[in-house]
Amino acid sequence: MLHYTEMHLNRASSERKSNDWIIAQMRGDSHWLLIDDDKNLVDTETCQLITLLFSEVKEFHLDNAVFLGLDGQESYFALDISKSANKDHLTLPHGAHFVDMRQVGPQLPPTMASVGVLAKGLCYWHNTHQFCGRCGTKNISVEAGHARKCLNPECRHMTFPRTDPAVIMLVTHMFSDGIERCLLGRQAQWPDGVYSTLAGFVDPAETLEQAVIREVKEEANIDVAEVKYLASQPWPFPSSLMLGFIAKATTTDIAVEQDELDHAQWFSRSELDAFLEWGVDAPGFKLTRKDSISRYLLEHWRAS
Repeated sequence: MLHYTEMHLNRASSERKSNDWIIAQMRGDSHWLLIDDDKNLVDTETCQLITLLFSEVKEFHLDNAVFLGLDGQESYFALDISKSANKDHLTLPHGAHFVDMRQVGPQLPPTMASVGVLAKGLCYWHNTHQFCGRCGTKNISVEAGHARKCLNPECRHMTFPRTDPAVIMLVTHMFSDGIERCLLGRQAQWPDGVYSTLAGFVDPAETLEQAVIREVKEEANIDVAEVKYLASQPWPFPSSLMLGFIAKATTTDIAVEQDELDHAQWFSRSELDAFLEWGVDAPGFKLTRKDSISRYLLEHWRAS
């Protein structure tokens, strides 16, 4: 199962538009996920996402609280305390630290990892959309944090959270020696030895399949066909949806432009078996993180 795909909360899209309903949810059996500088509050000793009670967060400014959803009768909220003066007086549980979700996501229970990245993603959106995109006036959070409304009475434009679609693709080819290989590339800023499937954002007026073909050509000068969708993954790092594909290469000569990739190479399944894990402090080729759809695509192909 792909990481961050097991969202179990009922988002209550209709109910959350009522301020009275939201207030009742806050004061009831509510769980609060705190965000500070795009990081989630985690118990680093047990690797559990920490949620606080309403009584522990009520001293914060709650107008910017984001309703995440319901688990039965229990409600979940996210609250960004990055700019709050009260955060220095917050007493955190033993072992609690604000941590980047990429560091702990694979170790968290799948459902709570999904809730954690939802909280992170929505708080990031609010922080980066403080002003109206039409007239430049300040806007405010409405609909329990699922929209922002311009304060200009002549505009009143409503903005909603956006997700940037990105394609990620495993490109394969059966070579003349009878061995099937996959195309992997790396960027210069990645840790030494790490190679990943190719990826890129979808352009306006472009189908997903067209994006796959264009990105592989731009990054490695490889032509592909038989583009087939496999799976998708929310990727709020900061605000993407990764759409995974498998494609067949019709050419094999790699040419890399330095502004796209630092290097690209064909690898067989047996060569992948010798790859080290991300984070291993040793020389050699390394796989991508276990929580990534890139890793999922590779494992799918290796098992086929």
